[in-house]
Amino acid sequence: MTSESAPECDDSGAHFLHADMDSFYASVEVLDHPEWRGRPVIVAGESGRAVVSSASYEARRFGVRSAMPVGQAKRLCPQAIVVPVRMGRYREESRRVMEIFRSFTPLVEPLSIDEAFLDVSGARRLLGSPAQIAAALRARVRSETGLPVSVGVAGTMFVAKVASARAKPDGLLVVPVADTLAFLHPLPVSVLWGVGSATRQALADLGLVTVGDVAATPRETLERRLGAVGGKLSRLANGIDERDIELGRVTKSIGHETTFERDLAHPDDLRRELLRLSTATATGLRASGVAARTIALTLRFADFQTVTRSRTLPEPTAVGKRIYDVAALLLESAWRPVTRVRLLGVRGENLTAEPNAQALWDPDEGWRGADRVGDDIAARFGRDALKPASLTAPPPHGDQHPDSHQ
Repeated sequence: MTSESAPECDDSGAHFLHADMDSFYASVEVLDHPEWRGRPVIVAGESGRAVVSSASYEARRFGVRSAMPVGQAKRLCPQAIVVPVRMGRYREESRRVMEIFRSFTPLVEPLSIDEAFLDVSGARRLLGSPAQIAAALRARVRSETGLPVSVGVAGTMFVAKVASARAKPDGLLVVPVADTLAFLHPLPVSVLWGVGSATRQALADLGLVTVGDVAATPRETLERRLGAVGGKLSRLANGIDERDIELGRVTKSIGHETTFERDLAHPDDLRRELLRLSTATATGLRASGVAARTIALTLRFADFQTVTRSRTLPEPTAVGKRIYDVAALLLESAWRPVTRVRLLGVRGENLTAEPNAQALWDPDEGWRGADRVGDDIAARFGRDALKPASLTAPPPHGDQHPDSHQ
């Protein structure tokens, strides 16, 4: 095993890279505000009930972690700079980073906005060994974007991902194929994919604490205790991962949700929030060039009971009006009038390429045009320049049809 500063090792079979941006949202905020460099920065929702989306390593030293309630994070690090989430800005930097990745190899599988797998086996003759490619990739990301990225290099995708996590922050770790088991076996079982708190406790009940413990346990024993998951864990613990880069990986859903500062109970307040979330979801769909065949609603009440409802449409849509209409019907079916609402979410699922309306009569034509105008305004002046209009008014062109509300 080697890092950038360590001697060369035999990385000939380690052709998988996992590149993971470090504290991505917080790093982008520091990039835009150089005066914050070296200070604790927390990116989070503006609601008092929001959770931390990203924290700089300076904030992490105080115990701040992603998904932690903002109030708790502020108590741990009262001197932190807390800023709201700016997804448009993060997506902009993500596109730049992914373009850099693809300049090294076309075999890139993004996992999220800030991480991806790369297969560099075909780039070796031109660009050098996997370790050299990884070092060059890190240098280019830093020089062209100013952002830090950690990279793991290994013979399987699983081990590469574990290596990138061990390389953080802003590091490179190469795991030669011959050293795979020596690298994995001392690590805690939590590094294995599929091990959450319940599975970790089940393994602990068997006396299994490290990856090596799992690897040494008969597969049949693990399957009896954990079912099919036990077999998968056995393979991973023994360094076996036969997956390959999946090109054309698509996002499974796009949506927005919000946890309210104060629980809501009035239908007008809920519909107003539903309008905002539907508009944001439609914008995200169009920005990704996709449309949703299914609209889903998430509703969490003050007693923390969570209800989900969904409806599949005759045709996919990325139109805010259509999404709002469906979400409003779902809200009506799920809402309990006597109970206050803590969280509301709208999501587009079952995604497909956004269609071009070619029908002789298109009931969404006016709203689709309004969406395009809104997108143009947002592109020029920012999304904050827009306020969702009432979606209960007639379509912008006034072309109503008896069934246009369906």
